[in-house]
Order: sequence, then C-alpha cells, then structure tokens
Amino acid sequence: MYLALLVIFLQCSEICTQERVFTFNAVHIKVQPSNKVKNGAPMSIICRADISKSTNFNLQHNITIFKDGKLVLMSVSGKGEARYEVPMARSSHTGDYHCAVEADGKKRSSDSLHVWVTGMTKPILIAERKEVFEGEVVKLRCELPEEVPPLHFIFRKMKMNSTPKEKHQFESQRNFSVIEFPVEEGDNILQFDCFGKRNVKFEFETSEPSNRTLITVKEPFIKPTLRIKPSSNITEGKEIQFECSTVVAKMHDIEIILLRNKTILSSVRDQTTLKYSAVATLEDSGEYLCKVEEGKASKTTRRNVVVAELFPKPILTASMNKLDENKELTLSCSIKDFQNASFSILRRNSNGDILLRKSRNFTTRANVNDTGSYICKAEVNRIVKESKPVMIQVYAPVSMPNISVPNGLPEVVLGRPLKLTCCLIMGTPPITFTFYKGNKAKKEVVTNNTHAVFLDEDIKQNDKGQYKCSARNHHSSGMKTSKILNITVIVPIRNISLGSIPYGEVEDGSETAFLCSVKEGSWPILFRIFRKTDRDVLLFERNEYADRVMWQKKEMSRQDTGMYYCIASNRANVSAKSHPIAINVILASWQKGVITAFVLIPIAGVVILAVWWFWCKKKNAKGPSMEMSRSALATNSTSEKLSRQHNDGDYYSGSGYIEDGENHMKSADENKDSVENRHSRIQGHPDAT
Repeated sequence: MYLALLVIFLQCSEICTQERVFTFNAVHIKVQPSNKVKNGAPMSIICRADISKSTNFNLQHNITIFKDGKLVLMSVSGKGEARYEVPMARSSHTGDYHCAVEADGKKRSSDSLHVWVTGMTKPILIAERKEVFEGEVVKLRCELPEEVPPLHFIFRKMKMNSTPKEKHQFESQRNFSVIEFPVEEGDNILQFDCFGKRNVKFEFETSEPSNRTLITVKEPFIKPTLRIKPSSNITEGKEIQFECSTVVAKMHDIEIILLRNKTILSSVRDQTTLKYSAVATLEDSGEYLCKVEEGKASKTTRRNVVVAELFPKPILTASMNKLDENKELTLSCSIKDFQNASFSILRRNSNGDILLRKSRNFTTRANVNDTGSYICKAEVNRIVKESKPVMIQVYAPVSMPNISVPNGLPEVVLGRPLKLTCCLIMGTPPITFTFYKGNKAKKEVVTNNTHAVFLDEDIKQNDKGQYKCSARNHHSSGMKTSKILNITVIVPIRNISLGSIPYGEVEDGSETAFLCSVKEGSWPILFRIFRKTDRDVLLFERNEYADRVMWQKKEMSRQDTGMYYCIASNRANVSAKSHPIAINVILASWQKGVITAFVLIPIAGVVILAVWWFWCKKKNAKGPSMEMSRSALATNSTSEKLSRQHNDGDYYSGSGYIEDGENHMKSADENKDSVENRHSRIQGHPDAT
C-alpha cells in the first residue's frame, strides 16, 4: 500500500512540474501614438512579454523600462504588460527606450526603440533694464523651460534700417543663458529676442523666437562741434585756431580729444570745450578729429584743413661731394623764385645740429673730420624750412700697406689654408684691397676698415710663396702696393721607417746602429727613437737638417731586447711614427765558449776518469793469466828443447830467451793495441759524454 502511495505522489509531482513550464518567445516595446511625438502631446511607452506556458497558471512579471540606459519605470504585473505614461511630451523625452521582463528566474529584454519628441518650447527673454545710456551694456537672459541641456542659444539685437546682430552661446549644464550687448553711438530704440537649438541624431532642431524686448537708449552727451578760425583754408605763417565743444547730460568723466591724422594735439577732461591754436605750416594740412568720450560711449566730428605754401623748401648744393683732404669745399643754400629769407648752414650731429654760418654760402678747407651730413634752413614769417641733407666725404690718402701672417711666422703647412692680412696705417674708407699671388690678382675686397683678410686655400708644394697686396680709395693719389712677402711651404712628415744593423739578432756587448728616415718632410726634422716598455723610453733625440739620422749604441745588453720605433716631426706640428722593429740580444761567441768550457770540461774529466778506471780494472784481471801462460809456454818449450837436445844432442845457449823475448814483445804489443781500441770505442759512444 505504501508503495502505491509513493508511486501516486511521484506522478502527481511530475504532473505539477509539467504544469509550471513556460518560456519567453519575445519581449516587445512600442510607443503610442507613434515614434515621432509632437511637443506637448501625450505619449505612452508600452512593454509586453510574449510567453508560452505548459498550462494556464499565474506568473508574476517584474517589468522595467529604461531611457538612454536610465530606469524610468518599474512594475510588477501578472499580465505581462506595463505602460509608461507621459501626459505632455517634451524634447527631454527624446531618446532610446528599451524594457526587460523577469519571471521565475528567467529574464528577457526587448530591442531598442528611438522616440523623437519634435518641436521645442518657446523661450522666454528678460532684459535687466529697459533704459540705458550710450556706451553702457544691455544684459539679457534667455530661458528654454522644460528643455534639457546641452542647448544652443542665439540672441539678436535689432534696430531700424539695420541688419540684426547675433551672438551665440552654448550651455552644457543649464537650460538658460545670459549675455551682454554694448550700446553704441547712434543706437536709440533697440529690440532684442532669442531662440534655442538642440542636436537630435546629428540634426539641429530650432525653437520659435522668444518675445521681443524693447530697450530705449539715451545720449550721455551730444555729438561734438568743431570750429576752425579763420578758416579751414589758410596760408603758412598765419595762426590757426580750433574749438571743440559738446553738451552733456551729466558731467562725469567726460574727455575731449583733438587729433590730426591720428596724432593727439590736445585734450581736456571734465570740460565741455577744448581750444587749440598754432602757426600754420604745410605739415598742419590734413584731417582733424574732435572726439568726446565717457566710459564706453564715444562721438566724433571730422574736418579737413588745407595749408597753402608760403615758400618752398631750400636747396643745399656742394662744390664737391667727394674730395681730397685740404681741398676747398663750398656749400650754397637757395630757394627757387624767392630771395627774402634768412639762411643758415648746419652740420648734422647726434647731439644736435652744429651751426656753421648764418648765411647763404659757406666755404672751408676740408679735413677728414669734416665728413658728414649738412643741411641749410630758411626762415620767413616764423616759418622755418629745412633742406634735404647733403653728404660730404673727405678722403685722406691710403698709406703703403703691409702684408703679414696673423701669427707672425711667414710659413704655411702644405694642405692647410694660408691666412694673410693687409693693413694700413691711414686711409679713409671705403678702401679697395687687392691680393696678389706672384703677379696674379687673387681677390679684391671693399671694406670700411683699414685692413682686409685673404685666405689662400690652394697651397702647393712647389709654390714660390710670393704675396703682396695693394690698397686704394677715392683719393686722387691712387693705389699703393706693399712689399713682397715670401712664404715658406712646410711639408709634413710622411713615410717614416726605422732599421738597424745588424737586424733582428744582436750579440751581447756588440755595437748596433739604428737608422730613422723619412721620404717627405721639410727640414729641420726632430728625430726621436724609443724602446717600447710599460712606459716608452726615449733613447735618442736630435734635430737634423736632413731626411735621416743614425744612432749608434756602443754596447748592447740583454736588457736591450725589445721593440723599437722612431717618431719624426717638424714645424708642421704633425708627428709621424714608424712601424716597430724587434731586437733580440743574444750571447756573444766568447761567452758561448766560456759556457761550453765550464760545462764540457767537467764532463770530459768524468769520462776520462771512467775510462781510466775501466782500463785499470781490466788490466788487473788479465795480468796473472798472461804470466801463467808465459810460464807454461816456457816450460813446454824448455822441455821440448831439452828433449830435442837430448834427442839431437845439440844445445843452443840462449836461443830460447830470445824467442821468448820476441813472443813477449809481440804479446805486449797486441795487448797495447787491444787497450787503445777499447778506449777509442768509449769516446765515440754517445754515453761517453
């Protein structure tokens, strides 16, 4: 029975589980009445879930609606639908909407839906003041209610028979903007308005214009009056008077300024009238401006004045503009078609013109110091006119030039440029210098100094090195030429080598000659010979008027073994170094003999002693056997002879002794030969040494 109940329970659980199965088909979002909604109209954002269920059971839905990623509605519903109601749509409701539905742990989101609320609210314009003075500013405030920044504001200033002036202002954080317009001269009745713009999907949407605001402009002062006496057309020498006046609403920081061709002539402050007078000259012709200012307000009046010429400018002439020293110079001043004038002749000076003579003419004997600019002045009826300046140049003759090398030594290193200077003790610039190499002109220099520099970069080994220079100016004495300067061309050291006799190996105590030579190089040459060590040692040094030098070292020692090299230099200040050579000091012949004697003689003595010992030992071994042999031989011989005597009956007295003696001598000789051969075999053996 329990088993049956368990089976029924499991089947009921499975049935219940199957009844709660559901799935999201889709989540939809839409707007009513359409995606484009007119500003101020109602709109609804509807989110609905499309769900499939296994059976009809209640399911709670958590629905959220978002605008541009921000939550605008959260709803719990059993119907699977929610609505976001907007009674009056504004541009701030424009944006991207989407929604999400969550049920029993499952969640699904809709696609994005763009809603555009078309049109903007009408802006409101407020002016800070309704009446202003010229030179002041109008402060305006434009607001777009219920609009959300960022917003663009455009303000407009309008007056009669004039194109409106606009000012633009961008606001990123607020829905209003404040701006100022200056009130200019001529402004009387002004009107202002504004409108707004916003950017929607890369398109600008514009609001309708705001209400128009009327501003009345008052004048702080009237346009000034400029009077000229006796008239605006006047002749030089007469007095001319100017009067500039205005009427002000209130006296506060009023300033009147009189200008001619933008140059201020006079000014007054906190007064209504300005007066100015002067003796008329040609320079007084031009446009005169009377200007009245208060704060930012400004009014002007313009008049033109023409001053007729009383007499022309004087003309200064010189007998000569360029002349030699001590020559006579005459200056004359004149006015065309006019004689009744007071003349004066002056010399220009930085500290003020120097009066030379109050006269039409001036004559003097010219000096170099008279070089300069001269003018003359003419005066009629308090009008003073000045001539154009005349330049006078007085020349002193050039002295004999001197050509030299700046460092003082008349020489140059081959391959380097030669710098020469041509100098004068006296001579009035500009001076023309000419440099010559041999008889050929190389360079011409015009300078305002009394010296010039020449650089010869084409130095050759076979150049004769004869240079001179000449100088001339505008003096009639003409050209002066220097003495000839002889330049020595120094050839740098090239191709240096070092040798020795003997070369390579040198016996101890012997003499060695070192020869250092160069193939090119100007004399004298400084030769130096070194031996390479941890610190190179200078062994020999000599200055020679030759391309080689020999140094003899009398006695070489073992310490002189090493590497040798030589260095040569001359006035070119460039040293040349040879390749090193190796010198090996070896033992002398007599030193080898002494060493041989000290080494071989003891060895020879030992060998002789060994041979002698060996010979003596052998002699002692052979002595008794030879005697025994001789005794036996003698006995046998005697017996044989005695037997023969006995047999023959003959007897030779002493014959046996002589024979023995002969045999003895022979044996002795043989023995001697044997010993000598043995000795000779020991000396020739390698071990004998």
